[in-house]
Amino acid sequence: MELNIKELSNGIRIVHQEVTHTRLVHCGFILDIGSRDETKEQEGLAHFWEHMAFKGTKKRKTFHILNRLESLGGELNAYTTKEKVCFYASTLKEHYNKAAELLFDITFNSTFPEKQIEKERQVILEEMAMYRDSPDDAIQDELDELVFENHALGRNILGTEQTVGSFTQQDFFDFISTRLDTSRLIFSVVGNISFQKALRGIEGPLSQIQSKRSLYVRSDFSNYTPKVKIQERDVSQSLCAIGRPAFSLYDPNRFKLFLLNNILGGPSMNSRLNLMLREKHGYVYSIESNYHPFSDIGFFGIYFGTEGKTLQKAQSLVLKEMSKMAKTKLGTVQLHMAKEQAIGQMAMAEENYSALMLVYGKSLLDHGKVDPLENIFYQIRNTTAEELQEIAQEMFNPDMLTFLTYKPQ
Repeated sequence: MELNIKELSNGIRIVHQEVTHTRLVHCGFILDIGSRDETKEQEGLAHFWEHMAFKGTKKRKTFHILNRLESLGGELNAYTTKEKVCFYASTLKEHYNKAAELLFDITFNSTFPEKQIEKERQVILEEMAMYRDSPDDAIQDELDELVFENHALGRNILGTEQTVGSFTQQDFFDFISTRLDTSRLIFSVVGNISFQKALRGIEGPLSQIQSKRSLYVRSDFSNYTPKVKIQERDVSQSLCAIGRPAFSLYDPNRFKLFLLNNILGGPSMNSRLNLMLREKHGYVYSIESNYHPFSDIGFFGIYFGTEGKTLQKAQSLVLKEMSKMAKTKLGTVQLHMAKEQAIGQMAMAEENYSALMLVYGKSLLDHGKVDPLENIFYQIRNTTAEELQEIAQEMFNPDMLTFLTYKPQ
């Protein structure tokens, strides 16, 4: 399927792929602005902006925004990460123009009404309380804080009660004004619509946006120090999180670490950690490892919960599995099967066209291009057992890991 990319005079880029065997179109704006781009006083502002985009524009009130696509069977959504804010929609192909116009409106014409700020402030405070009551979420956020200590990457995307309670209408306008860069903004479309029709629905309004370049520069993370922290919490089982900095989006080893992580504790039931801790010993209900690359650094983490009496045994088994991968090369058959599994997972993910639309936008922002999956498959297939072992020796060094444990009170 052909991929089309067009850059407008103001720097905004449109990426499109036509998929004829679906009734739907998925489209959205992906902005290279996230929680790491906030000052300490602005903590939580990007996420608050995501919420407020639905609360009023120059020509729409909340009800009209929420009803515009939902009443037609479509979906409107948004999310905030450490480095991105996304506003996106899915709808029947005949309603694409309405979806594109609505997304344009909430992205560029939000008015941040004061009364709505007060209402949504309470909603976000409730969201924060919900996450605090979920120890699985809380331990992940706190591990970020430990690994990326005193850096924006370690701050909670939701912010703090103090910062969320302080934001005014002007704070939103000032943040967007200083962070928005039209050359770092993508409109992505995937679905049953031609490139010409996709352009007709959005190119005109986007062309009217004045070109803008932001002078803001992200601060890199450095000076990582491994830590060990144990907390007593109101939990029924012990929770353990292990993490460390990893490779960035631009590191040539990122695909190798993706493969290594998939073998160790990826989503499949035959991951080494799942087979050892759940299937063989019955210590955990679930255990996972993940790898998230950012623009200047990455993050690698492992999470599991177990009974207090088996915590030390479970933790020892995790370190033992990591040590095995650092000391012993994968056999030829093992390596081949691991590669095919990772490639199969990526190929299946491509069938989710809404997610694919967002992947295209993020890839174009981060790399200036969209790599065909075949190129990624090629890099995975050409990874050697020696390379994986070298990365395991670096990434799984126990002296470089941070440990966070929640124990029952």
